[in-house]
Amino acid sequence: MKLHIQNETSRLRAVILGTAESNGPTPTVEEAYDPKSVQHIIAGTYPMEADMIKEMEAVANVLKKYDVKVYRPEIIKDYNQIFARDISFVIDDKIIIANILPDRKREVEATEYVWETVAKENRIVLPDECHVEGGDVMPWNDFIFIGTYSGDDYADYITARTNMDAVIALQELFPHKTVKSFELRKSNTDPKENALHLDCCFQPIGKDKAILHRNGFLVESEYQWLVGFFGKENVFEITKDEMYRMNSNIFSISEEVIISEGNFTRLNTWLREQGFTVEEVSYSEIAKQEGLLRCSTMPLIRD
Repeated sequence: MKLHIQNETSRLRAVILGTAESNGPTPTVEEAYDPKSVQHIIAGTYPMEADMIKEMEAVANVLKKYDVKVYRPEIIKDYNQIFARDISFVIDDKIIIANILPDRKREVEATEYVWETVAKENRIVLPDECHVEGGDVMPWNDFIFIGTYSGDDYADYITARTNMDAVIALQELFPHKTVKSFELRKSNTDPKENALHLDCCFQPIGKDKAILHRNGFLVESEYQWLVGFFGKENVFEITKDEMYRMNSNIFSISEEVIISEGNFTRLNTWLREQGFTVEEVSYSEIAKQEGLLRCSTMPLIRD
């Protein structure tokens, strides 16, 4: 397979979509990876497998409607394989296999059959000290935007997924691009104060627009840089509650077509006012695990 990803919005041709099949029992609080999942485990509202399968099949149907080739992970019994973006990502013609939480290593094996079709020199495994997940990595033409956390207490945050070693490694891998990193706000306990990944508080859409949540960024000047880069008139600013419900985690099929959650009323109205075609799906159960549409899709080929 010849991979090709330059940005987040060019016409999508092939993608890996995660799966909720054989998702396993509801985890314990100790087994959870993020504060939002913990919240729902304690409340007894953690999503049921059947509901999540239904939500993901609706996305698969939208992708197929637009003639996108959809790959799915091989099923591992009683294992969460929803968030395909975490475990690998593509930039240019290279696939980078992420160094993710040790408990999730088997997820990588389930999509191995896809990336084994890629030329060996274009399959990149970063050194062990480079921690990175695909939700923190956004190719945007001449730029690679990366969410990170560089505090001395990095190891204390299960929600800190991408470190500066990975930022440096990606700059070395893609010297022709400008790698721009952003310090993200982290919390192990409060999902409204936690930007798990960069795509939880920012996402470029169309050709020149973006969704942003100011409080997701630890450094005000880095947030302001993005506002200036896209232009204030092109930025849709989401509230803390909208960030919590994952409004920035939608997914572009093209520069004109976006898959979005049906409950994102304010956002979807704005998108349509900007001329986008919005394909609405229900994804509110999967959102309870602090991930949404971008998290569960891993693009392989765009025009």
